[in-house]
Amino acid sequence: MTAPTTAVVVGNPKAASRTLTAASYLARELSGAEPDLVVDLATIGAELVNWRAAGVNDLVAEVGRADLVVVACPTYKATYTGLLKLFLDRFSVGQLTGVAVPLMLGAGPTHALAPEIGLRPLLTHLGALVPTSGLYVLDHEYDDPAAYADWLAGARPAISALLAQPRGASA
Repeated sequence: MTAPTTAVVVGNPKAASRTLTAASYLARELSGAEPDLVVDLATIGAELVNWRAAGVNDLVAEVGRADLVVVACPTYKATYTGLLKLFLDRFSVGQLTGVAVPLMLGAGPTHALAPEIGLRPLLTHLGALVPTSGLYVLDHEYDDPAAYADWLAGARPAISALLAQPRGASA
């Protein structure tokens, strides 16, 4: 059996953001390795609105095939960013074929349900299996492993079990 492929997609308008650090950490914790693909959408720029941009279309295809995708962004106006929406709009229904983890960072606890209310349903609509609740991390705790510990303790067993199954197998 080959190791699962892992992708990280970050919808923060700032490149190399705290969100990227958090998403990469989470991907490593869930997979035991560095992500195979990191898509920092802030580095793509105007190509995101060019539907014929081959490079962006290739990224969509790669993310769609990943076994595990951590989709992360900061909380803007109580939801995910427009930058992330531009990227996810390129996916056909059913094109995300692996396990997805919605991760959002925010300034305070007020929007702690944002990953569940906004991002999780979208990822499910696109075909991803989202077996756990989304994760919300306070942005000032993005680099503190304790901010992830409880969620990881509950989510890791289900995600690991799914990643250990052959693609397309049911539980």
